[in-house]
Amino acid sequence: MDYKTIIRRDPHKRFGKPCIRETRISVYDVLGWLSSGMTFKEIINDFPELTADDIKACLAYAADKERKLQYVN
Repeated sequence: MDYKTIIRRDPHKRFGKPCIRETRISVYDVLGWLSSGMTFKEIINDFPELTADDIKACLAYAADKERKLQYVN
């Protein structure tokens, strides 16, 4: 999944948080909904401007960000 075509940052939108395409829905919003137990279908029903690929892009973004963290011992 190439999330870079879906996830964008705009310093004038949501304080520069990564958002889905031109929406104001942030990656963190989607991750929060998933962690609270919402399904892809429930999220898309509540936010019809989103697609399953958008949600997968949020997961890919989070996984990539986690991979890039440097651990200090």
